[in-house]
Amino acid sequence: MTNDLQLGSLYILMAVMLVAGTLISRRGRFATTLTVAVAWLAIFGAGFVVFTFRDDLSYVAQRLKAEATGAPVEQAGAIRVPMAIDGHFWVEGRINGVPVNFLVDSGATMTTIGRDTAQIVGLNVGEQRNQLVRTGNGVIRVAMGRASTLSVGSVERRNVLMHVADHEDLNVLGMNFLSSLDRWGVEGRWLILEP
Repeated sequence: MTNDLQLGSLYILMAVMLVAGTLISRRGRFATTLTVAVAWLAIFGAGFVVFTFRDDLSYVAQRLKAEATGAPVEQAGAIRVPMAIDGHFWVEGRINGVPVNFLVDSGATMTTIGRDTAQIVGLNVGEQRNQLVRTGNGVIRVAMGRASTLSVGSVERRNVLMHVADHEDLNVLGMNFLSSLDRWGVEGRWLILEP
């Protein structure tokens, strides 16, 4: 028998003995005795669940936080991003160390930010805005910029080329970042990013 099985068996035996002892010592009505027995079983059942998943409790706490706030969960190097209520995946990244919210868009070839965001993060932007890019909202004119660093969670990329769009307030994390990962994909309601 493994140690976990021995400990689990010992826990169950102790719970059964405590419940049985309580039932034997009570001299009351059957309904009251049955209520007490069910309450003890529920208490020990909850204790057993906590005991069983003791190593995973920090992950459960991260999952609960992710469901409540939309914050990503990091587990074994992988970043798990929950789907937002609007059906999209949003992440907080950092450009040159400055926090920036991104919509993750696998249909976007390049990471694209607005001109205001580019100024805030100190991005070096070319003066020419002559490149036309087709987006889901039509064709827009963009300039090129290069970030010293672009990071999402523990994943950091250096010297990242990106589009800078005028009159756009939406920052899009595109395929030039996603394709630099070992693996990325959607599993249920979670976007998985593996560096």
